[in-house]
Amino acid sequence: MNTQQVALSPGRANLTLATLFLGMFVLGSAELLVVGVLDLIATDLQVSIATAGTLVTAYAAGLAVGGPILTALTIKLNRRFVLVGALLLFTLANLLLVLITDYGLFLAARVVAGALQGLFIGAAFTAGIAVVPPERVGRAISVVISGVAVSAALGSPLGTLVGQALGWRGSFTAIVALTVIALIATLALVPAVPSTGRGAAGQARHAFAPRVLAVLGLTLLLYAALYAALTYVVPFLQDVTGVSGALISVFLLAYGAATAAGSFSGGRFADTNAARTLVVGTAGVALSLLALYLIGATPALAALALLALGLFVGAMTPSLQYRVMSLAGPGGALAQSLPASAVNVGIAFGSAAGGMAIGSHTASSAVLTGLIIAVIVFPVALATSFLKPPAIQSAPATAEPAPEPA
Repeated sequence: MNTQQVALSPGRANLTLATLFLGMFVLGSAELLVVGVLDLIATDLQVSIATAGTLVTAYAAGLAVGGPILTALTIKLNRRFVLVGALLLFTLANLLLVLITDYGLFLAARVVAGALQGLFIGAAFTAGIAVVPPERVGRAISVVISGVAVSAALGSPLGTLVGQALGWRGSFTAIVALTVIALIATLALVPAVPSTGRGAAGQARHAFAPRVLAVLGLTLLLYAALYAALTYVVPFLQDVTGVSGALISVFLLAYGAATAAGSFSGGRFADTNAARTLVVGTAGVALSLLALYLIGATPALAALALLALGLFVGAMTPSLQYRVMSLAGPGGALAQSLPASAVNVGIAFGSAAGGMAIGSHTASSAVLTGLIIAVIVFPVALATSFLKPPAIQSAPATAEPAPEPA
């Protein structure tokens, strides 16, 4: 990785990381909020549920495609300026959602919001690793990325509750207010992080090098395996496990909490050996899905399988980001926005694969589909563990190298 370091006291660095965590939490909650209030939006905007569902796809497309494009366009700007600009525009995009009644404009605003979240993600990682010493890069990544994990566990359910109580516009108004708070905190607590001076064209050949694309492919496959099962986990819990009503929410909350816990702890694994973490983690995901498929009919065992799945996925996430940024070397500033794109493409692919399976078979077929993909992921992770960053490709080291300060 090639990042401009910023000298801060440990206390100030922690405040910076906490601010970046808050921003990731708010933006992650905004992304997932639509799912919980989809029926309310469809009724208010006078469209079908299926049509309203494209709001989820539009946001994901904006993040996957628009995020890297905006990152490339702003690559030479100070990261603090980029973070502030992204939050300001994100506030305006969500305020527009509160005010408009036209579905076409609503859809366009969601695409823009997704792209701005992608821009924020890349800049947040740069700022986060710039304020810590090289040996703590993985832990800084884990703090920043945990904002998304916590938003999935807590932000989206809370936003759904607000939407049910105050209407979907009330929930988006809450997102606007929280984004303003994150903006103020960023202005006050995030230091200036200068650009490395390399333009997007100069970074692209490193950011899209085969070794980086291999890890991005691993990321895509991992989340395809995960969401082939998770997208249809509610029908699985109802038909196979035999739980219903509020108890399903407990199962989902347990999974989300496990993912968040894994994300927080995964930073140490990334700092120690990110490549090995991915090998162990992919094996754990496959075994967790196998357990869910075989023993999912017993509620207690199904809960344990979901907890294990969440822990493994969460613990791997910082290492996926670390490996992409490390393998990109001088192209790290551009490459750090790419894992989020790979995740969203993987989610879309996995959801489609799970849907095809469950459409012609039983509810457990989606979990089986995820398991089959996960089995493929393991040898891919093993193969990518031998890849080395460009600066040390000829070095005989076996452990993940520590990033060098710029």
